[in-house]
This record gives sequence, C-alpha cells and structure tokens, in this order.
Amino acid sequence: MIGTISEQHVRIPAGSVTLEGDLILPQATGAAVIFAHGSGSSRLSPRNRYVASVVQNAGIGTLLFDLLTREEDTVYQHRFNIELLTDRLKAATLWLRDLPEATDLRFGYFGASTGTASALRAAADLGTIINAVVSRGGRPDLAEQALERVASPVLLIVGGHDHLVIELNQRAYSRINAEKRLEIVPGATHLFEEPGALEEAARLATAWFARHLLPPTR
Repeated sequence: MIGTISEQHVRIPAGSVTLEGDLILPQATGAAVIFAHGSGSSRLSPRNRYVASVVQNAGIGTLLFDLLTREEDTVYQHRFNIELLTDRLKAATLWLRDLPEATDLRFGYFGASTGTASALRAAADLGTIINAVVSRGGRPDLAEQALERVASPVLLIVGGHDHLVIELNQRAYSRINAEKRLEIVPGATHLFEEPGALEEAARLATAWFARHLLPPTR
C-alpha cells in the first residue's frame, strides 16, 4: 500500500465497555469506511479485511472493530440485538470523527450480514455524518422502519445464488428513499466464496465509496 500510515490498534469507548479495533488512514485521505461485521464474526473477518484492503488501495481509510466484547459475544442473543449493535456503531463513528486526524473526513459504512441492519439504522440516526452505505450479503430488512429515514446513498450487493437474501434485499430496496442501487453478483452464494465473487463485491463497494466519499478527479 502506497503512502499509508501504519495500522493502529485502537480501543473505542462505547458506554460501559471498550471495543477493540484496527484503524488505517492513508495519507491525505478525505474519507474513511467503518465496517459493521455480521453475527458471530469480528474485526478479524477475512472477507471484510479483504474488502478493507481494496478500499485502502483506493486511498480511503478503514476502521474494523468488534461490535461486542469477547464476553458479550458468548451470549448468542447479543449477536442479533440490532439496537445494541447500532448503538455501538454510532459510538465508534462519533469516536472516529473526534480524532484530530479524522476531523475533516467523510464517512461511509460497509455492512455484512446482520451488520447491514446496524449500518442502515446508524446511518438513519446520524444523518449527514454518513455519506454512503454498502451492504454485502446483508439483511437490510432487519433495519425495519429506519429504511425510510436513510438519506445516505445505499448500495446493496447480493450473490446471484443467495435466493432468499435477494428477495429480502429487493423488499428493503423498495423502501429506501435515498439514492440506491442493487447489484447481484452472478454465481455467488451468501459468503461470496466462489472464484472472483468477493473480488467483484469489493470492486463494486470501492467504486461506490470513491464516488460518494472522495472529491471528483479532474
């Protein structure tokens, strides 16, 4: 990676707990993407870390962090507590915004699986602070009534063989009033494990973030 600051391991205060995270901010970047992982996953998700590396190579910073502490993650119900996870995501966003090196950045969310619902709810609550949202194999339907309040441009990416999730994404898509796009990656299943599937999802996500977070190139 060219011209980047070394990866920083960070500790993010979120109410009564502290969350572990990894922050990379390329030099002179104007944007950062905050990742919201799915249930049972963490900041170490290999799929999210791959997408993050592609985003970083486009000159956009990334924050991957654990939405739950290790102790909390042992309680199965916490993994699907969208309200709790949304609060954690908002806390991490405001923490990042207050860092001196991130003061002037534009922010986006990348959600996977249930993390998509938290990303959309947080985007609806934070309004103009969030400038783009991308979902990979996500459950935007779990954002429920927040879908109509989202003002950020939203990209939904779904695998072509993930039939149930396609249907759920189509229903959620119809309720989003902001700029939006639904992209179906042919041949991909829910985890995008097929050859080239994750690469295509990362390309689509990065193009969306570059369009909405970075200044236009001349």
